[in-house]
Amino acid sequence: MGSIVLHSPAGDDACCLHLFCPALKDVHVRGVEDQGDTVLITARTTTLEAACPCCGRSSVRVHSRYRRMLGDLAAGGRPVLVELEVRRFFCGEPSCERKIFAEQADGLTRPHARRTGALRDLLTAIAVALAGRAGARMAAAAGMPVSRSTLLRMLRALPDPAVGKIVVLGVDDFAKRRGNSYGTVLVDMDAHRPVDLLDGRTASDLAAWLTGHPGVEVICRDRAGAYAEGARQGAPGAVQVADRFHLWHNLAQALEKTIRAHRSCLQDAVAADPAAEDETGNDTEPVQRPKTLDAHGNERPLVARIQQRYAQVQELREGGASLNVISRQLGLAFRTVRKFATADSVEDLLAPTLHRASKLDAFKPYLTRRWNEGCTNAVQLHQELRAQGWKGSLRAVQGWLTPLRGHRKVRPDPCPPPSPRRITGWIMTHPDRLDAANHVQLKQILTCCPDLEAAAEHVRGFAAMMTGRNGHLLDDWIATTAAGSSPQLAAFATGLRRDHAAVVAGLTLPHSSGAVEGIVNKIKFLKRQMFGRANFDLLRIRVLHYR
Repeated sequence: MGSIVLHSPAGDDACCLHLFCPALKDVHVRGVEDQGDTVLITARTTTLEAACPCCGRSSVRVHSRYRRMLGDLAAGGRPVLVELEVRRFFCGEPSCERKIFAEQADGLTRPHARRTGALRDLLTAIAVALAGRAGARMAAAAGMPVSRSTLLRMLRALPDPAVGKIVVLGVDDFAKRRGNSYGTVLVDMDAHRPVDLLDGRTASDLAAWLTGHPGVEVICRDRAGAYAEGARQGAPGAVQVADRFHLWHNLAQALEKTIRAHRSCLQDAVAADPAAEDETGNDTEPVQRPKTLDAHGNERPLVARIQQRYAQVQELREGGASLNVISRQLGLAFRTVRKFATADSVEDLLAPTLHRASKLDAFKPYLTRRWNEGCTNAVQLHQELRAQGWKGSLRAVQGWLTPLRGHRKVRPDPCPPPSPRRITGWIMTHPDRLDAANHVQLKQILTCCPDLEAAAEHVRGFAAMMTGRNGHLLDDWIATTAAGSSPQLAAFATGLRRDHAAVVAGLTLPHSSGAVEGIVNKIKFLKRQMFGRANFDLLRIRVLHYR
């Protein structure tokens, strides 16, 4: 709206202009001039009278004329300038403060504006989509050069969208700077649109917003205690719903801890596999290489560092030092110190390092067989692996063969057990959707460990309760799980009692925080697009207006 378009009908020698916006009917275009890099359009207003912007009284008394330069939408990829002649009028109202005022062309000009309405709207849309630097590059490529600072000013000038009445509200946090500062996003769950961003995630922040926006009946949230308290303070009559995704995620974390506590059972399950038996004969020489050593027989630096830090943290902890004191004294992050202090043994910390999966694991049986057949050339073996799809380097093959030197025949390395996270995924996947090979392997693991079998039964019971929306069965599930053999699942079940009403609502009502998680992903995208240099107010504007 408010754009001037060039139109050259057949047979006309001179270029004429077509004003397609009805609001510009009182603007007379005198001509157009091609200035090479820009297009200049000269025009003047033709109205007989104008209304005073203060009192609204119309006037026909012309005071003077002056010319305004306005930027307009690009034509053929070149910037367009409109040189518009406008008039100043005397105000005929004696009581009016304005004695002289300038006329405005509806849809084309605004007081002190240097761009037409159409150009301003387009640049604002570019600023919302791309922000400053990227938006300036896009506008320049489209023939509308503008600075990034101008685009950011246009963004900050946008008014907040109307909130309206919200019945179902979604609440979640997002990281402004991960591990340092966080904010809160509020989402209208019926419209699936963000309505506000709060600079903080405390109970008082949420309570103040809810107090200023009454009428919320349902609040979908995660299991954060701050949001639960804020919802109770700001909207005591609202129903709080604990999101099912977060409940399922918390259960997965407890299950993974349970599986890590039974890591020896995973080794037994692999050892019980008939395919893992020794098939090299009586003349096989076993290779005993400690897992704390690398492929060249040297002590692994990471293993030594973990052992040293564990000993230091445990010694200071026994001396009565707090986690904060240990963190400052050793120069470690607080979370790292807490992990070392709460570990039952150093083996629990070394397990992810010692049992780390390798891309070479699938090819180790082949390498062992070829070594026992007499092929000890690393280059030849590397070429054979590449023919089978190996994409690794020759150095990796050489490192694996180094400890085998001096042995005529070697015993095949036992197949490493699946990681606790992978087993957690198998247990939490519906049996009908689980791959046949994974199903067999999971069954073998659960058969070797009754405690893991019991934990899997608890997980299946929770899944049936969650998918069937049978929240009334929660108390029975909590009692059964709390009395089970897994202290990790028992702690999870006990924690549900502290948020009992919200958990029951989450397992019964159809509401969830899925739309909120989608908005959080969009916030992450906008943060990356802005390179983390923008202030919170600019991020908030983009989130509220971005579509």
